[in-house]
Amino acid sequence: MGILSFLFGASGANGQEAQFVAESAFLSNLDRQTAMTPENVQQLRQYGVTSESELKLEYFFYTNTEAKARALSAELEAKEYSVEFGSSAADSAQFVITGWTTPITMDTESVVAWSAEMTRLGYEYDCEFDGWGTNPNQ
Repeated sequence: MGILSFLFGASGANGQEAQFVAESAFLSNLDRQTAMTPENVQQLRQYGVTSESELKLEYFFYTNTEAKARALSAELEAKEYSVEFGSSAADSAQFVITGWTTPITMDTESVVAWSAEMTRLGYEYDCEFDGWGTNPNQ
């Protein structure tokens, strides 16, 4: 959190809502998620998850206002994902949005496409997609 965020809270000096995810951070995160996802899928192969397996994925986003968390949550619910949000335990000035997807085919291409979609969706709502996890024994 920058000094202006500290001084002015979730709003900027002009009373407008402070941006949470800069475009450069979004692009960096998109690169990171695209690079990490194939590695994560490959690790799941060690637990018997095949490219034909369908698993629900647990997802995580962060943002700086309840309104943004609520808006993203509504979009995720429209996708029929389970979703909840609340204050982050690690930083009370942030909100965490988490939940589970509907089942996704666990081939690398599908999971990379989904991860990129979540990163872009997060940016659209000024939230940072922080990644995903799953339980291979669903």
